Amino acid sequence: MTSNTDRPAPRRFDGLTVAFDLDGTLVDTAPDLVDVLNIVLTGEGLAPLPYEAARLMIGRGARGLLERGFAAEDAPLDEARAGRLTETFIALYRERIARDSRPFPGVEAALDALAAEGARLCVCTNKRTDLSAALLDALGLKKRFAVVVGADAAPAPKPDRRHVIAAVEAAGGSAERAIMVGDSAADVDAARAAGVPSVLVSFGYTEIPPIDLGADVLIDDYAELVDAIEALIAPCSAQAVGL
Repeated sequence: MTSNTDRPAPRRFDGLTVAFDLDGTLVDTAPDLVDVLNIVLTGEGLAPLPYEAARLMIGRGARGLLERGFAAEDAPLDEARAGRLTETFIALYRERIARDSRPFPGVEAALDALAAEGARLCVCTNKRTDLSAALLDALGLKKRFAVVVGADAAPAPKPDRRHVIAAVEAAGGSAERAIMVGDSAADVDAARAAGVPSVLVSFGYTEIPPIDLGADVLIDDYAELVDAIEALIAPCSAQAVGL
């Protein structure tokens, strides 16, 4: 017979699933993505875009980035050209996927702290799943996540709520006990539609000021993440035990 004293002590985040966006949230991928975007633009006879402007276009997948980049040059893409150039972009990007991309400061420590307290971790990104997994693997981060769910592996991409739900459930969790961590309106809107609280980082890729996106919590540093998540789940935990 096992006594109560032999049971492991409950951890703060047992049963919680934390879904992370990738570009602009976990990893600063802008140096490589903007580099490839400008290679494609110049290959089509257009001028390269300034880095600071182009980095804010990231977050809607390769095709979305291309469409926004070409629109900024007053050269909108038709369907056939968009498809062809997306494949060109992906081939170029795959070759340099982690050349200059790096995790944001404090990411590894925050992920380890969440896992140590029992949280399941997953990635919910509009980047293609194969590219996302390759990037995380190259940076030594992939093993920290139960699953990586790109837009191609979800019923619909963010801001559709089904993307968040699919990622959380693929990790073995449920939307009733989950958190979404992101950097853009797509992350906040998808989380809200799924009934999932959201944490937004202030240093990602968004044309709208992060403070105006309506996340439940805005953080400026990954050192703040664990406390932010604990504060978000505290009301749910109290309700569960009838407090």
